[in-house]
Parts: sequence; C-alpha cells; structure tokens
Amino acid sequence: MLDRRLFLIALTAMTSLASASVALAADHQTYTQQAFDAAQKAGKPILVEITASWCPTCKAQKKVLGQLLPMAEHADLAVFEVDFDSQKDIVRAFGAQMQSTLITYKGTKEVGRLVGVTQADSIKQLLDTTI
Repeated sequence: MLDRRLFLIALTAMTSLASASVALAADHQTYTQQAFDAAQKAGKPILVEITASWCPTCKAQKKVLGQLLPMAEHADLAVFEVDFDSQKDIVRAFGAQMQSTLITYKGTKEVGRLVGVTQADSIKQLLDTTI
C-alpha cells in the first residue's frame, strides 16, 4: 500500500511540473492566415517554422526548439508551423525554397531567417531577435 501511495505522490508531482513548464512554453499552432495576421497586428514576436514530417533536419530543429521554446524569454512567442508538402502556397508566400526554414518576425517586420540550421546557439540567436 505504501508503494502505491508513493507512486501517486510522485505522479502528481511530475504532472504539476509538466503543467508549469507548459505554461512557460511558446504558443505553438498550425499556420492559418487569420491567426498569423492577428499575431502580427498584436505586435507579438513570431516564429514561422516551415517543416516536413520526412525531413531529418526538421526533426533536429524541432528537438532544439523543444529545448528553447519553454524558456521564459520565449513565453510570448507565437510559433506557426507550415507544412512544406501540404501548404505550398504559404511556403511560396514566405519565399521559402525548402523545408527546415525558420523565419522570425517582430509584428509585421521579418527580423531573421535560417535555412537548414540545427545548431542550438544559432537558433537561440534567431529567436532572441524577436525579443
């Protein structure tokens, strides 16, 4: 009985910690023109992530972003994911030539862009341009 009680206490503690880290995480969503326009109009810092499910570079970028986005300084960042394969018109509108493209905005102004970069320090520097 004691083991079950300790398990439940540990589970509750882990759930509370997970909820706290999610509260700090950036607002991550699938790209829609309406949501993107609203974020720009509100003057939010924005990251557009052009990605493909089959792309190993995109997977590496997601891993790095998974570590960086929960940081407190990125809590206000609106992150929009654009699927390279199914949202070709959006990819072209952003002027992206390939998947694994990361673009940052301060409101309506593009402030940075990386293509195919997976180094954490470079991606962090890109995200910091929006702050």
